[in-house]
Amino acid sequence: MSDKATSLVQIRDIYKRFSISGDLLDQLQFKGGKIVRHREYVHAINGVTLDVMQGEALCVVGESGCGKSTVARTVMGLLSPSAGEIHYRGERIDNLSDREMLPYRKQMQMIFQNPYASLNPRMTIIQTLQEPIQFHNPTLSPLEVRDKAHEVMFSVGVDASWGERYPHEFSGGQRQRISIARALAVDPEFIVADEPISALDVSIQAQVLNLMMDAQEQRNLTYLFITHDLSVVEHFGTRVVVMYLGTVCEVAVTKNLFSQPRHPYTQALLSAIPRLEDDRPDYIKLKGEVPTPVNLPSGCVFHGRCPHANERCKREVPILKAQTDGTQVACHAVEEGRI
Repeated sequence: MSDKATSLVQIRDIYKRFSISGDLLDQLQFKGGKIVRHREYVHAINGVTLDVMQGEALCVVGESGCGKSTVARTVMGLLSPSAGEIHYRGERIDNLSDREMLPYRKQMQMIFQNPYASLNPRMTIIQTLQEPIQFHNPTLSPLEVRDKAHEVMFSVGVDASWGERYPHEFSGGQRQRISIARALAVDPEFIVADEPISALDVSIQAQVLNLMMDAQEQRNLTYLFITHDLSVVEHFGTRVVVMYLGTVCEVAVTKNLFSQPRHPYTQALLSAIPRLEDDRPDYIKLKGEVPTPVNLPSGCVFHGRCPHANERCKREVPILKAQTDGTQVACHAVEEGRI
């Protein structure tokens, strides 16, 4: 993986599982004349290792349920990893208490998927923006806090006169601009954006994306951008991480991923993008269904749907291996030169 000296966030072999067994009484079962305790888990993330480089927009893509949002929330500390480590500028942060995390909260901010749920309906817009500024900068006077809030509103195209209004008075696109302003209010350097445009009209999506790109350029921001929309990735991303069933299949520079996808799942994913100029699209149709994350398949989690799978794929879990162009692929078929 990348050198720690040049990466901002380091994610090291993280796992996250959620218990679906209920309480203790639900877990007790009678088998073979004995009472045994049976526990089941949803295996949401399975050994993800990534580096987020300073100043880049690292996009994480994959179908619904592949673990993208769980990775985002685990990096932000909203979820604790079941195993593995998360480092920020070389310092481990996943094992810190809430008080110890405070200095990092100012550096790391999050933009949520649903702009209708992420803003407090009881607070005016100016109160929503002033609260984090005041919390992280207790030495500022009320006038300085208000000026800072107005400054960040202006930077995202939000009129200062909106400040006394409530979230329900705005459209989805306007609310998401306010959410972005709230994230920028404390001058972070790292922002996790969890599908920030998926709830918006297509006509508004481009405006919000361009706003985020402008903010990145002006403030030297680093993004971890979660999305399932590959056309957005092509426009926005510096590098792309492709996930399937909680594991990383491929990591590549955006241009390389779209021009030469290596992993069979990435190839199928890209073939599904509708293109106006293509009157005879060559879709790759995958067989079968996505396996359940409760009982993961042995070996490569994709082997049941992969047209190139062999016995090794069923037995052995592939690991990410660097290619000549820097792309990293976790695939036995690519390693063996079969594709």
